[in-house]
Amino acid sequence: MTSTRSLPRAKRRSLSLAAGRPSDWGLFVREFLKNPAMVASIAPSSDRLIRRMLAPVDWASTRVFVEYGPGVGTFCNAVLDRLPADATYIAIDPNPDFIEHLRRNIRDSRFVLVRGSAADVNEIIKAHGFEKADYILSGLPFTTLPPGVGDQIARETAKALRPGGAFLVYQFRPKVRTIFEPYIPKIDQAMEWWNIPPAQLWWAWKE
Repeated sequence: MTSTRSLPRAKRRSLSLAAGRPSDWGLFVREFLKNPAMVASIAPSSDRLIRRMLAPVDWASTRVFVEYGPGVGTFCNAVLDRLPADATYIAIDPNPDFIEHLRRNIRDSRFVLVRGSAADVNEIIKAHGFEKADYILSGLPFTTLPPGVGDQIARETAKALRPGGAFLVYQFRPKVRTIFEPYIPKIDQAMEWWNIPPAQLWWAWKE
């Protein structure tokens, strides 16, 4: 994978889709219409939601950052802008169209893209040479996943986090908290109204 870590942030962000390919927004809407249960929102997260969701992260001590369901990469540049030069960002998504989009548009040696299930997070982390993740970010629609899958992901996430690490979750239904709270009960919560739709935010800290 070609590294652009040495490029200015503006240059890295300027890497765009080739002519004739859908924009981030167009691809997001297309995939939502194809499978709303898996994409969960009609619009990508707002910049304000992104900043607020990532604000509690201790970036200086972060070596492994994982994201479930990066989609069109709404959080990716924000995470890469903050991530230390020697850290790794593992993004897991089952959607081949999103995977192709991200592979084409994000060229950073710290960014590891995996087509797969968040339920396999522990195996994925270990396959890339790590034992635990410092932070795991998720916008997955837990309440619309097949029965038992949300619970499995929450259980595996708790195992994958290091002590002191956190599960960062943004969702649109408050019921989601009941899925991961049994495994990571120390939770901070907030609401971000400046988003379409307004989002519930949780930071679940592994003690």
